[in-house]
Amino acid sequence: MRKSLILFATLAILASCTTQKPLYTWGDYETTSYNYLKNSDEKSIQELIENYQQVIENQKGTRGVVPPGVCADYGFILLQEGKKEEGKEMLMKEIALYPESKIFIEQILKMIEE
Repeated sequence: MRKSLILFATLAILASCTTQKPLYTWGDYETTSYNYLKNSDEKSIQELIENYQQVIENQKGTRGVVPPGVCADYGFILLQEGKKEEGKEMLMKEIALYPESKIFIEQILKMIEE
């Protein structure tokens, strides 16, 4: 009885020490978005776009989907870069992944069409 109690306690302690995989992976989002906001030059924009592409294409989080807002933000950046169709496509992807964003995204889409 005592041995099984010790074994159970040991297993419980070891199980509590494991790390959990995050829901989403962000790549270098913090760094690239900070550099973009700070510099807003062509290099920082390109790095941010590349990071968005990497986050979208290589999502390794437990949910296996792009984090909320990433497609919308990426779409908005594409629109600012003059890539209207690609930007709209990413905005629609945001709605498909996160339907609660529909009201906000539709407002952006209306502004584009005006």
